[in-house]
Amino acid sequence: MRVFSVRPFAGRAGILGLIAVLSFLTLAVAAEPRHNTAQGDDPAGVLTLEAAVAATLARNPDLAASSFTLKAAAARIMQAQLRPNPELSVEIENFAGSGVLQGIDGLESTLSLSQVVELGGKRRLRSDLALMDRDLLGVERQAQELDVLVEVTRRFIALVAAQDRVALAAMTSAIAQRTLEAVAIRVQAARSPEAELSRASIALTRARVEVQQAESAMRAARQVLAALWGSQHPGFTEASGDLLTLRPVKPLEALLAALEGNPDYLRFASEARLRDAELRLARAQARPNIVFGLGMRRLEEGKDLALVVGFSMPLPLSDRNQGGIREAEMLRAQTDAQRQAALTRARATVFALYQELIATGARVETLRSGALAEAQQALEQTQYGYDRGRFSYLELATAQQELLDLRAAIIDAAADYHRLLAEIERLTNETLGLELP
Repeated sequence: MRVFSVRPFAGRAGILGLIAVLSFLTLAVAAEPRHNTAQGDDPAGVLTLEAAVAATLARNPDLAASSFTLKAAAARIMQAQLRPNPELSVEIENFAGSGVLQGIDGLESTLSLSQVVELGGKRRLRSDLALMDRDLLGVERQAQELDVLVEVTRRFIALVAAQDRVALAAMTSAIAQRTLEAVAIRVQAARSPEAELSRASIALTRARVEVQQAESAMRAARQVLAALWGSQHPGFTEASGDLLTLRPVKPLEALLAALEGNPDYLRFASEARLRDAELRLARAQARPNIVFGLGMRRLEEGKDLALVVGFSMPLPLSDRNQGGIREAEMLRAQTDAQRQAALTRARATVFALYQELIATGARVETLRSGALAEAQQALEQTQYGYDRGRFSYLELATAQQELLDLRAAIIDAAADYHRLLAEIERLTNETLGLELP
């Protein structure tokens, strides 16, 4: 038995390298073939969790759409690095007037070229701001990929649980069929009333309906999982996983210490750098730009030419971008406050999930190691007594239902355990996976 796990991500390279790592992971299931999934191919055969993850990272529609956000950020960097364009102007004056300015004899025409000179390093600061924005989007992309990974795990667990419920429903139907046959023999021998035969027949009908419902739920779970890699017609036959193999969880202190390595919180460091860049740009914008102009003027009266030189700049008497600077300072302070608030919420969430996980794991072990064996023994004894006329059909049906209810409770609790563990590992950026046979 091997354990599939996705190791903590070390930046974007670690996440992008995950697909390559997953392609070399294999899990053995006796007498069942496994089929690897190449990028772009729909998973086929027995589906493993790593195959589902690889297909999702390669083909998930949401991830594909978000990649354009990073491309747009790269375009903003390119735009931020550009200098202001020069400005060409043409000015014609002193014509179509009165007196000596009638006609065009006194016309003066000026052709000039002006250029804005940005002071305070504004272009460099704009570029830095665009770079910080791209870095923030990159961290958010990592968080999105983690969200997708944990969603794959959730849906994979749901499918494995649905398959187990189908198997349990089939077991229930088989037990109901055998019970009906046993009751029919007793009724024919006049050892049981015909009403018991009717009850057994009704129980079989209900069991068959439950099989149909369980199979319908399983098909829905298959479709929901396959939707993560954009497939409308799942090609795999089943999902392979053992819910009853409970992976251990790290100590609570280690989980809490790992919180700050999660992209959800690393983004605050990137956002802080972005806010710092915004503040530097806001302060630079308090320095006015200078406009230089150079041109040529023609005077029609004497056919003379003359150079024209211009210089202009705004006088920062009242507007020195005080509001913009103050806004940038407040947004920077807000980022620190938001980070602390997010960490506080995350610690509380991890603590609550951890307590629930421990309780759920204990419930699985208690039901599986103690109650299940007792229920199985009770059913065997009741069946033995019923065959010999010492117990009624009602007592037999009750013992059967108790065992089946217990098995269903174990499936539900085990699925809850894996879901809770996936939630914790998502928050702490720890291993993310499901132990498989």
